[in-house]
Amino acid sequence: MIQDINPTIKGIAVLIPGVILSFSFDIVTPLAYLFFIFAVTMLLSPITFKKWALYMSPFLVLSLGFGWMAVLYTNADFVSGEVLFTFWRFDITTGSIMVGISLALRSLCFIALSLLFILTTDSTKFMLSLMQQAKLPPKLTYGILAGYRFLPTFRHELEVLKQAHRVRGVGRAKGIKGRLTQFRRYVIPLMANAIRKAERVAVAMESKGFTGSTTRTHYHHMTVKTRDWTFLASMNVALVAVFILSYQLGYLNIFGIQF
Repeated sequence: MIQDINPTIKGIAVLIPGVILSFSFDIVTPLAYLFFIFAVTMLLSPITFKKWALYMSPFLVLSLGFGWMAVLYTNADFVSGEVLFTFWRFDITTGSIMVGISLALRSLCFIALSLLFILTTDSTKFMLSLMQQAKLPPKLTYGILAGYRFLPTFRHELEVLKQAHRVRGVGRAKGIKGRLTQFRRYVIPLMANAIRKAERVAVAMESKGFTGSTTRTHYHHMTVKTRDWTFLASMNVALVAVFILSYQLGYLNIFGIQF
């Protein structure tokens, strides 16, 4: 299952297709790879279709927005074909629509890859893997992990602050000036609490012998197994297969060059 894949290898496995897909300007390549990502997500991860669709739905609207803007403001090199209709002062051609659909599909591919990584990766294991496999400095990785773990507490503290203000008779701010004042009332105590917690964590880590040395030992060892390399190879072999399929069908377009 994908949640058992080494997080660093999994990150590389979703990063490479995301970068390479950005060079394809046709419709078939990102569409075929999007189907592949969907199949991998449904078959090899515990993510249900309902949960996946729930996370994807707002990004679907965002991708359609990207596509529509690309249709309206297509580069002159890609504006070709017959004019289908005119919207306000923009001539919508078949070429601009193809570019817009391609951009929307590429955006969906990036989002689907990101969801595949985020929803199947434990944050602590990811940081441990970055230290042990990617050789990131422990000071950096533990700092990121501590900040990430503090996010839920900040939300709770913000709710407490709001309730405390209501008890004292401070109502909801109105207007831009009022909202800025309200933001300052909230952000100063939150920052003070954050600094206080950061100092306590730093003192606790130093008292436990944390020096930030890269030669430190680890209680949890993250290893790279054959299944991790298999997953990495599968994601990239599928990408190559999609490019070959697109080329065989005569649709492959890289940066406006038709192959």
